[in-house]
Amino acid sequence: MNLIPVNLDSLPLGKPLPFTLRSAEGGLLAPRGYVIRNRTEVETLIARGVQLCMDTTESADSHRSYVAQLGQMLRDDQPLGQIATMKIDIDAPVRADALADGPPDWHELEHFTSQLLRHPQAADFHGQLRALASTLQRHATRTPDATLLALVWLSGQGAQRYSALHALLVASMCMLTAHETLHWPEEEVHTLGCAALTMNLAMAALQDELARQPGAPDATQIDAIHDHARQSEALLRHLGVTDAAWLQAVAMHHQHASGPLAAQEPARQMARLLQRADVYAARLAPRATRPAMSVTAAVKASYYDDQGQVDEAGAALVRTLGMYPPGSLVRLASREIAIVLRRGSTATTPRVAVLIGRSGMPTGEPIPRDTRLGEHKVAAPLALHEVRLQVSLQRLAKLP
Repeated sequence: MNLIPVNLDSLPLGKPLPFTLRSAEGGLLAPRGYVIRNRTEVETLIARGVQLCMDTTESADSHRSYVAQLGQMLRDDQPLGQIATMKIDIDAPVRADALADGPPDWHELEHFTSQLLRHPQAADFHGQLRALASTLQRHATRTPDATLLALVWLSGQGAQRYSALHALLVASMCMLTAHETLHWPEEEVHTLGCAALTMNLAMAALQDELARQPGAPDATQIDAIHDHARQSEALLRHLGVTDAAWLQAVAMHHQHASGPLAAQEPARQMARLLQRADVYAARLAPRATRPAMSVTAAVKASYYDDQGQVDEAGAALVRTLGMYPPGSLVRLASREIAIVLRRGSTATTPRVAVLIGRSGMPTGEPIPRDTRLGEHKVAAPLALHEVRLQVSLQRLAKLP
């Protein structure tokens, strides 16, 4: 651990903690995400002689701010005594634009997204959401396969913070499809990303609850599900969003539509793509009531509409992602199990890395394979729950 004192006055009251709060000895005082309701809760601890600390290894965003403050004080020739007594200040929220540079920390971005969607604040929501969409658009267009690899894999790992991961994955898939396959203007791609991130805004907390709930939704929950598109649009208006296409896409993202995509107005085109991506991503995530499904189930659900006809928006999505998107698992003809690293020259020949050898034992280090070769061609997709291994997303993204 690398513990740093935390200033009592900088603790956010009534909002989730962006880090784990610990004592000077490293003992757990409050987990990341815990909501401190009032100052008295913490003052009681301090009265007993407990010093409030955070572990910088658990709080990369706050630590960067702290180091930046130290550097500025040194450049300004501040007295050493003042520098020595400086405590970390986490009053300012993590901003999406601070997460945009360099390789993304997906866990950090997921945490930021979760807090933004579950606890929207009118004062900064509009700007923060647009910054988040810009960050995600940058990653999705510059490093599309690495972005899909991370979000598809993480979406299949558990039901924690479902709403955030679902929003990030749907937004990435939609923006990538609009950019690469449909060739929409960049401004429309950005608006689409904003709509994807917020289409379930009014039920973000409920989504997380339902993902962990062992039984079927009750009557109140069903009503909220049926009304969430309208409620999300109304909440966005309350938060200061005035972009008509953004608002309409959110309001219509569960309306069934058919016919040529290009013949419809931009907001309806966005809503069609949101609906197809929403269905696709939902199949990849586990629930308490069922495990994650394979990409075959996701492709089938998004490619065809309710009448069993090919949906043009769903077809564009599948053309973009391929039959085996990065982050999904496949069994090879060699009987090895591999994770998809990148999309290939065709929809059925992705670049993969073997995680489990033909003996059924983990390989230790991922082994790249070319599925264009007969001995390594994809034999079948696997659901993400069928393989339980810890993987390094950064290492996988760097493989050839």
